[in-house]
Amino acid sequence: MQRVMRVLRPSHAHSAFSATLVLMVSVFLSRIIGLVRVKYIMWLFGSGMQADALNAAFVLPDMISYFLVGGAASITFVTILTRYRETGREKEGQRSLSVILTTMYLVLGGAILLAEIFAPWYVGWWFNGFDAEKASLCVRLTRILLPAQLFFFAGGVFGAVLLVQKQFNVQAVSPLIYNLGTIVGGVLLVKQLGVASLAIGTVAGAFFGPFLLNWFFARRAGTRYRPILDWHDQGLREWVRLSLPLIAGVSLVTADSWIIAHYASKIGGAVSQFNYAKQFFTAPMAVLAQAAGAASMPFFASLWAKNNRHQFANVVADSVSRVVCLGVLAASAMIALGKPAIDLVFTGGHFTRGDSTQCFAYFAVFSISMFLWSAQAIYSRAFYAAGNTLVPMVAGTVVTMLSLPIYYGLFHGLGAMGLAAASDLGILMQTVTIAALLHRRQMVSLASLDYREMGRCMIAALAGGGTIWIVFSLIAEMGLRAIHAAAHGRVYDFLALSVGSLLWGGVALWVLKWTGSALPSIVRKRLRLA
Repeated sequence: MQRVMRVLRPSHAHSAFSATLVLMVSVFLSRIIGLVRVKYIMWLFGSGMQADALNAAFVLPDMISYFLVGGAASITFVTILTRYRETGREKEGQRSLSVILTTMYLVLGGAILLAEIFAPWYVGWWFNGFDAEKASLCVRLTRILLPAQLFFFAGGVFGAVLLVQKQFNVQAVSPLIYNLGTIVGGVLLVKQLGVASLAIGTVAGAFFGPFLLNWFFARRAGTRYRPILDWHDQGLREWVRLSLPLIAGVSLVTADSWIIAHYASKIGGAVSQFNYAKQFFTAPMAVLAQAAGAASMPFFASLWAKNNRHQFANVVADSVSRVVCLGVLAASAMIALGKPAIDLVFTGGHFTRGDSTQCFAYFAVFSISMFLWSAQAIYSRAFYAAGNTLVPMVAGTVVTMLSLPIYYGLFHGLGAMGLAAASDLGILMQTVTIAALLHRRQMVSLASLDYREMGRCMIAALAGGGTIWIVFSLIAEMGLRAIHAAAHGRVYDFLALSVGSLLWGGVALWVLKWTGSALPSIVRKRLRLA
C-alpha cells in the first residue's frame, strides 16, 4: 500500500514503465468518463440534428489549435526544457517559458477572435451538407467552444514542466476533470440552454482540468510565469524552430477526423455516428498510443540529449514492439466483443439499436488499425525527442495529401463505410513512412523490432477473436440472441460481454503461453516493479 501511495503522489518521479502504467490507468478512466459523456449526449440527442451540430462544432477549434500551436505545446516544450535541465539552465528555461506563453497567447487569442467572426463562413464551407438550421446551431456552438483552446495551450505548457521532472500524476487527472466538465454542464444547464450547455461545460472543464491543475502543480514545482515579450529570446526562437514544421504541415493523425466529418456532413446523422464510433475506438487506443507516447517522450529526449544513440534506438524499438503486440490483441477483442459492448453502453434514449449496429460497423473497421495508431505515436515521438520536427511534418503532409483521393474515392464508391476504410489505409501509410524514415536515418532500425513476439500475438489474437465469432454465430443460429434481445436486451449484452471477455482472454492467454510468448511474464514482472 505504501508503494502505491508513493507512486500516486503528484510529485513522484516515475520510471518509464510506471509512468506508462499511471497514464494508461488515467487514460482508461478518462475514456470511461468520456464514454459516459458521449452516452449522455446520445441519450439526449441521439444521432439527430443537435448531436451532429455539437460534434461538428469541435472541428474548427481543433484546427486552430493544430495550425497555430501544431499540437506541440507538450511535445516541443518537453524537448526544450529537457535540454535546459540537462545543461543546468533551468532558470533560463523558466524565462523562455514565460516569453513563449505570452507570445502565443497574443497570437492564439487573435486567431480565436477572427474565428468567432468568420465561423458562419467556415461552417457553410466545411460542412456543406448541413441545412440552414443545423449550420446555424453549429456556428453558435463553435463560438462557445473556441476559447477553450487558450486553456489547452497554457495547460500543455505547464504540463510540460511536470513531464520534464517525470511527474505524470497531474497529467493523469486533468483529462478526467475535462470530461466531467461536459457532463456537469449538461446536468446543470441542459433544461435552460439545451445542447449549448454541453459546450459551456466543455470550456469549464478545459479551464479547471488541463489549465488550472497543471498551473497549480507547476507553480508548486517552482515554475513562475511572468508576462514577458522578447522576440530575441533563445528559447522562443528554438520553440518556433521546432514548432513551425508541425504548424506548417498537417498530419493524418489529426486530419483524419476533419476529413471524415467533411464528407459525413452530406449524410444525416453520419457526423455523430462516426464521432461515437471514434470515441469508442479511441478509448482503448488512447490507453496504448497516447499514454505510452506521452510517458516515453521525456525518456527518449533524455537519452538523445545525453548522446546515447544505441540505447535510444533500442528503447524506441522495444516500445514499438510492445505497443504493436498489445494493439493487435486489443483489436481482436474490440472487434469480437464490440457489438454487445456498444449495445450495452450506448443504446437508450434517442439512440436506438439500429443506430448501435451502424456505429459498430464503423468501429470494427477502425479497430483493424489499432496497432498502427499505437506504433506511429511512438515513432513520431522518437523524431520529436531528437529535436527533429521537420521530417515528420513533411512526411505527414505528403501522406495526408496522398490520402485525400483515397477518402474521396472510397466515399463516393462505398458511401460512409468507405471513409472508415480510408482512415485505416491512411494511418497505414503514415506509420510505414515514419518507420522507414527513422530506419533510413539510422535512428531506429526496423530489424530491431521483435517480429517473433508480434507473430505470437497475432496468432493469439486470431484464436481469441475466431473463438468468440464462432460462439456468437452458434448462439445467433440457435435463435437465442433474438429471444434475449427482445426480452432482456441489456442482460444479454452484459452476459455476452462478460462471458465473451473471459473466453477471449482465456484463449488468447493459452495461445500466448503455448507459442512461448514472453508478454504475460513481462507484464507481471513490470507490474510488480511499478
